[in-house]
Amino acid sequence: MSRTLSETYNHIRVTTFFQYAGIAAVLMFMPVIASGVTDAIFEIGVIVASFSMAQIVSEVYFGRLSDRRGHRLLFVRAGLAACAIVYALNYFADDTHTLLLARIVAGVATGVMIPPLLAYAYEAGPHKKRAASVVSFHALGWLAGIVAAGIANDTGLIFLASAGLFAAGLASSARLPDTRSRKETAPGTTRRVITNNKFLFVSLLLRHVGAVAAWTVLPLMLTESMGAELWQVSVVYVANTATAFVVMNLMAFRIHVSNVTKFKAGIGMTAFVFVGLALVDQWWHTMPFLALVGFTWAFLYVGGSFHLMENNPKSTSTGVFSSTISIAAVIGPLAAGAIALAYGYVAVMYFAVIIIVAAFAVAVRIPNAGSSAAQAAAG
Repeated sequence: MSRTLSETYNHIRVTTFFQYAGIAAVLMFMPVIASGVTDAIFEIGVIVASFSMAQIVSEVYFGRLSDRRGHRLLFVRAGLAACAIVYALNYFADDTHTLLLARIVAGVATGVMIPPLLAYAYEAGPHKKRAASVVSFHALGWLAGIVAAGIANDTGLIFLASAGLFAAGLASSARLPDTRSRKETAPGTTRRVITNNKFLFVSLLLRHVGAVAAWTVLPLMLTESMGAELWQVSVVYVANTATAFVVMNLMAFRIHVSNVTKFKAGIGMTAFVFVGLALVDQWWHTMPFLALVGFTWAFLYVGGSFHLMENNPKSTSTGVFSSTISIAAVIGPLAAGAIALAYGYVAVMYFAVIIIVAAFAVAVRIPNAGSSAAQAAAG
């Protein structure tokens, strides 16, 4: 691989790193931030869900538009610039309604850039395995964002730190070559992508509903039930993101199984995470289970997204993939709020176990057709 291509991959990694660091700095602590403007657990769930509700439409729309225009970088840069501005303005959201509106606008802004950047990384060079190392910087960005939020240790300053991370990502994206992709203009493309991959999307949706429900109450369990401080919550989540980073890099060079198999394994193993989280009563005891979820997330995210890009229009399919995650991120907090209100935080963990088992039952129906070709392309 030429030096120029190596440099391009490095700049994509840096841009990806800052993109996800900016998102994570706020997203993982949003339940705690929301609790500062309202005491109602259901309202906290609505505020958390509003961000993802906006992403649902934004990711599908801009992912499809990126394929139609064949211009990935335009959307990447526009999204990073918008996020830098919007997240800075979130600092001034000091009541329920203002915070709700701020999170909706932030969801739209992040949806502009996520599918095009993943497609851009996948198309950057002929060796698709290297794209897995780029995806690993999603996890490294999450780690850095969580650490940055923990260092800030202030719910207002977290928004400003996030805005700064997006601005750094925008500066990094200026060094990426402004390439063009083949335009995908056929009508009905989004519908065909959904129909042809329905078992993958349904299993992803179910898994993530359970996971997001658990993540909605986990920071509250840690701080309220286990006495953790904000920086200790950061330490817990580092176990998740650090593991995902390592495993995603191993996938680029060491883990040689089909992408469909990776996805199915990632879905099924997630259930063990929430069994463990339901049983622990000290904040540091959650760390092994957060490491396990990092392992499973690496498998299902790389396996699912790469399988889609190898067999479908790239930005459209990753847009649906990301929006499916966002749909779950709407349903999950609402389910968590209702269940926690009626039965307590631990009940949410058992809900996650049940629904993830159902997700695995759907995932086993995903056909392996095309996996051999996909493996050849990845190699």
